[in-house]
Amino acid sequence: MMMASDSSKFPVWFTAFTVLLCLLVSGSSSAADLKNGSQCVDGTYQHEGLTCCLCAAGLHLKSHCTKSQTYGECKTCDSGQYSSHPTKQISCDPCRSCSQISAGLEVDEPCKPDADTKCRCKKGHYCDSEEICITCAPCEECGDVGIKKACTARTNTVCNDKIEGGLNDGAIAGILVAVTAILFLIGLVLAFLWKRRRDEKRRREHSLASQPNDVERQPLKELVPVVDLQSHMTDIAEAIGWRDMREVAMRSLIPIPTIESCELNHPGNSQEQTLELLKIWVEKQGREASKNLVQILEDKGKRGKAESVVQILS
Repeated sequence: MMMASDSSKFPVWFTAFTVLLCLLVSGSSSAADLKNGSQCVDGTYQHEGLTCCLCAAGLHLKSHCTKSQTYGECKTCDSGQYSSHPTKQISCDPCRSCSQISAGLEVDEPCKPDADTKCRCKKGHYCDSEEICITCAPCEECGDVGIKKACTARTNTVCNDKIEGGLNDGAIAGILVAVTAILFLIGLVLAFLWKRRRDEKRRREHSLASQPNDVERQPLKELVPVVDLQSHMTDIAEAIGWRDMREVAMRSLIPIPTIESCELNHPGNSQEQTLELLKIWVEKQGREASKNLVQILEDKGKRGKAESVVQILS
């Protein structure tokens, strides 16, 4: 009688308590498994026969996993670096810089471990490119005619049409004289540069013509002495030019941002752009820089420029 009375006193609430306790234990176990890396949230990669979990955005891989379907050791990107996607890379990418003086940019959103820097045009500048803007141009100033449509980050200023009769005959004559003088000066500079280039070409042709034919057929690399290029940088940069120096740098795996930085540091001055990039390239090449430069130019079909470098170094 006693046993029958006890069993009928709490079967319902005891059963409910037992079921709830089992659910809580099961849920805690699942959460712990996920926290310990038993599931790869961002995908996997293969390493030495194991399936390892990718590190999340904002992290980079420090060491691989030792058991399949688990994470290795992931580390947060250092300051000035980011990783915007799940990765197995051992380092993060460098953040973009908006601080080039001549680019007209400023920081819109600072770099974060999981996102690169976002730049925008400074006030009074615009960029009409549909892609990421590398540089922003100054907005046009309308002066006395007034603004029809203000400059925005994506469009230049639109000025009002000039009023007929706004310029008197004296002002027009002055403008014509100034334009004529400028064109005359430009013509003198172009003539001087053309004559200088022509004389240099004749000098090189005469020098090459005086060499024996069997030497001329030799690979130019064999004619180049191993010398320090520092004292010849300016002459070499002038002989190569920006376009070919850029191709030499790209072939030598110089990073694109480094090449673009040289161009942005000297807007409109190809000689200085070429000289800065040449210095960076020579520093990376080391002792064999002279021979490697001539070899790359010759391989690209730029034998004339390769011969010019040989003449400079000789």
